[in-house]
Amino acid sequence: MTANRIFSLKNKTIVVTGGLGKLGKHFSKALASQGARVAIFDLSERVFSDRNICVFKADVTNKSSLVEALRRVEKKWGVPYGLLNAAALDSPPDSPAEENGPFETYPESSWDQVMRVNAKGVFLACQVVGGRMAKAGRGSIVNVNSTYGLVSPDQRIYAYRGKGRRAFYKPCAYSASKSALVNFSRYLATYWASRAVRVNTLTLGGVFNHQDRNFLKGYAARVPMGRMAYPDEYNGAVIFLLSEASSYMTGSNLVIDGGWTAW
Repeated sequence: MTANRIFSLKNKTIVVTGGLGKLGKHFSKALASQGARVAIFDLSERVFSDRNICVFKADVTNKSSLVEALRRVEKKWGVPYGLLNAAALDSPPDSPAEENGPFETYPESSWDQVMRVNAKGVFLACQVVGGRMAKAGRGSIVNVNSTYGLVSPDQRIYAYRGKGRRAFYKPCAYSASKSALVNFSRYLATYWASRAVRVNTLTLGGVFNHQDRNFLKGYAARVPMGRMAYPDEYNGAVIFLLSEASSYMTGSNLVIDGGWTAW
């Protein structure tokens, strides 16, 4: 089989949760470029110029919302072949000052909100969309993870934010929620293997987004390649994991982080 064919996603319907997010938009466009019909599940709806990308309003923390969105997808494009869980929450947008304070005073409400989106959201999306794929007897699921789900945040690169003020710490909930995805993916990989649904984790490093200069300097010093990733540098891995190019890969964790976890 030629390279073009094994990486092709032509006419395959793929659900992307959080597809309107910073990385989700890049993933969705990359999948569409390979011929996929991309069904974005997000909290708001918008229209794409690409006819192969359609947004379906859905809340990943609400099962009935996902069931309704899937019903609309199936009516338009049939049963999904792939599921890319990219929806995630780091610090809630309305988080209190304690959010980035000491662990001992980290708000319980913040923990619940992050875990609800990052862990429960993936669980529900897999249950609803993945369950339908398993019933159809084929497909690929990719759960997007973070290096902070494998190793602890290096609090030293955030220390500059606490100088002259109260101490600043990268909070704990994001790391806990992301680490849960690694073994959850392994569980589903073995559970659905007999029904030809592959499940893998894609662990990503930080993405350049014009962050604070002090943060970028500290982050770059911690990465062997000396920089953060650009958003489109993860597209190849997403296409690989959702296409037949990774047909014998399941229960695995693909790490792309510029070498961050190698040190």
